Amino acid sequence: MTHDYKKIGLKSGLEIHQQLNTHKLFCNCPSLLRTDEPSYEIQRKLNPVVGETGIVDIAAKHEAEQNKNFTYQVYDTNCLVELDEEPPHNINQEALKIALQIATLLNCKIFPVAQVMRKTVINGSNTTGFQRTALIAHDGYIEISTGKIAIDAVMLEEDSARKVSETENSATYKLDRLGIPLVEIATGPHMHTPEEIKEAALKLGEILRACNVKRGIGTIRQDVNISIKGSKRVEIKGFQDTKMMIKTIDKEIERQEKCLEEKSCQNEVRNALPDGTTEFLRPMPGAARMYPETDVPLLKISRDLLNEVKKNLPKLASEHRAFLDEFGLNEELVKLILKKNKIEDFKTLVQEHNNPNLVAKMLTLFQDKKEIEVDKLEEILEAVENKKIAENDVKTVMQKIAQGKSLKEASEKADIDLKSEAEKIIKEKPGLSQGAYMGLLMGKFKGQVSGKEVADILKELM
Repeated sequence: MTHDYKKIGLKSGLEIHQQLNTHKLFCNCPSLLRTDEPSYEIQRKLNPVVGETGIVDIAAKHEAEQNKNFTYQVYDTNCLVELDEEPPHNINQEALKIALQIATLLNCKIFPVAQVMRKTVINGSNTTGFQRTALIAHDGYIEISTGKIAIDAVMLEEDSARKVSETENSATYKLDRLGIPLVEIATGPHMHTPEEIKEAALKLGEILRACNVKRGIGTIRQDVNISIKGSKRVEIKGFQDTKMMIKTIDKEIERQEKCLEEKSCQNEVRNALPDGTTEFLRPMPGAARMYPETDVPLLKISRDLLNEVKKNLPKLASEHRAFLDEFGLNEELVKLILKKNKIEDFKTLVQEHNNPNLVAKMLTLFQDKKEIEVDKLEEILEAVENKKIAENDVKTVMQKIAQGKSLKEASEKADIDLKSEAEKIIKEKPGLSQGAYMGLLMGKFKGQVSGKEVADILKELM
């Protein structure tokens, strides 16, 4: 179904939660997810408390009514902070710097002093019954094709525990994820089409990936807030796939239109399902669930720290792409350099060796974890410039070095009469294509001859 988004008054905003690639936020435990058996388990019961406004938050009250018992799986990479048996340590400075980098790239204003808050969460995902969070920046923006999208807030907070299983009366969580640093980015409700929402999500993703964040499934979580004219705001959690974003938004619009007809609109949080529909999770939380964290001192962000952050700002992938395009590299090489995060190595090597195409190929030759150090690549490039190695032999030399040989050993030519060997194979297996003969010869002399040498001989004989 196609909607007239302007007519229905679609308003939408995004909330992005991104794990940072450091140890945990309020202790020194590693941010390591475990798949093995836990060391032991503990049980807890969580109760709601009043927030700064003096009342119990509606979402916390809803969770309390479920009256669940919670079991937590504890590992040897957890400590007493995660068990809520020890006060939190000082905030992770490395995580703070990454969060400030992200806020700066989002054109935000940084608070000079921030108060770490407790946000009541009693669904079992925190042993404490609350999540620690600090508002560190505000009033920024990103630019998409239709204009600027306001960034209302950037928060630095701790991630929740991982749910293992759940029944009507209980739930089990792993404590491995609890406390991993998260940056939360909240946009304003200034997107009015699903396409704008998707473009903004991709832009935010590009900015986050430029910084030292974790990668992979589950390390970034996207929520979208949606309302149409006359309806209440609904928060949809669980957008892992941006390809499903437009379909899910359209289905939520249809659901809200039906709610308007039935006069049953509510502020609520819903969960995104794989088919684009959503299901009710809980009422929309409010400000009543926040209160100050008295175990952590005020977070002071000095001018010197901000200057250090600004001095070391990473470049976005789009900026790196523009830089690589200047060297005339083909699209595939550009993608590989960015994917393998070899942009700094490329800059280093191409500055000394004016052969960008060869440098790019050398940096992206191996697709697995087998890598060759930059200083060895530099030695190979010097050997090429000094005519000690033919450019066409570089791949073969690199493969030998990766197998443990020195540059000298890798550069030595095998004593092979390639023409005689080619004639022999052609005679033994007549009628094959040049490509087939090339494969046979390359396979026989693994790494000892280059593809060009074989191709030239076969061209001469066939």
